Amino acid sequence: MRFDRLITAVDAHAAGEHGRVITGGVGDVPGTSMYEKMVYLREQRDDLRLLMLREPRGYPAANCNVILPPCHPEAHAGFVVMEQVEYPLMSGSNLICVATVLIETGMVEAREPVTELRLDTPAGLVTVRAEVRDGQVVAVTFRNVPAFTVYLDAPVDVPGLGPVVVDVAWGGMFYVIADADELGVALRPDNARQIAQTGEMIKLAARQQLDVSHPERPDVRGITIAQLSGAPASTGTGRRNAVVVSMGEERASSARAVFGVLDRSPCGTGTCAKMATLHARGQLALNEEFRHESVLGTEFVGKLVEETTVGSYQAVVPTITGRAWITALSQYVVTPDDPFPRGYTMGDLWPPTSDRPWT
Repeated sequence: MRFDRLITAVDAHAAGEHGRVITGGVGDVPGTSMYEKMVYLREQRDDLRLLMLREPRGYPAANCNVILPPCHPEAHAGFVVMEQVEYPLMSGSNLICVATVLIETGMVEAREPVTELRLDTPAGLVTVRAEVRDGQVVAVTFRNVPAFTVYLDAPVDVPGLGPVVVDVAWGGMFYVIADADELGVALRPDNARQIAQTGEMIKLAARQQLDVSHPERPDVRGITIAQLSGAPASTGTGRRNAVVVSMGEERASSARAVFGVLDRSPCGTGTCAKMATLHARGQLALNEEFRHESVLGTEFVGKLVEETTVGSYQAVVPTITGRAWITALSQYVVTPDDPFPRGYTMGDLWPPTSDRPWT
């Protein structure tokens, strides 16, 4: 048997969110920074993302991370996140999966009770503190890049919904955040289709009506992800949220079309963005614990540890604590006559877009 490609990977989930970690078969890619490596993958090697995230090797809610040699001299490893429609600079649930895989597979030496490591990401160097017990990672805490608020209580006209008041904040991606209770959307697993539909409608309208760009990386612009925020199911401080991840460019003639899937976790960068808006309103102080629930009821714990600035924006430095579990050790292959080396999509699960062929 002969293979054109053989890729080794470890599948994991962080609080329910799938995060595949490529550990071999890619090698290094050009770039003097992890950001440049991300751009190279996006512009020159996007076939890797398509292979791993589309069917038959992927599925609509899948994420993938490729571990690469770091560029930063203090980093233990580097990685790039690949999602269905973008290469985000940072992702909390994916980082938690990556850190867990690095330690539990021995790619980074495990030290008990705490293993400290630094990961090189397209967003910059991220410090990680992993609690390790009997060789297993039981908690990962990372200090994220600064989060900041761009809009508070901004009105957006959403076709099919009418006027909606939203916040827009950066936590590693640009989030548009709307109140689920005001919209009458229940944040439950059995209501996932309505959540995804509503989130995508709001995201599309906000992207068209509210211009955003990162002050330090002007090529990173536009709202790419939506979050519906509601009251927590459990007692205590915090919120329940549902982050809607896009699956493709919207080409719907009807506002009822759904082109998004839910982040199964409480979402690390989404939690950072939400904490930034709460701090901007004076509702979350530094070093105050913030518990964020997912639709599944899993939880990340966030905290704001420092105030800073990003360009002209007042910003905060967040930490996130969560956990991941390894679910599979895999080898993915492509044979010379495989008709789908870039994967495929089907209309029962995927939206019609220009870059996803119907098969």
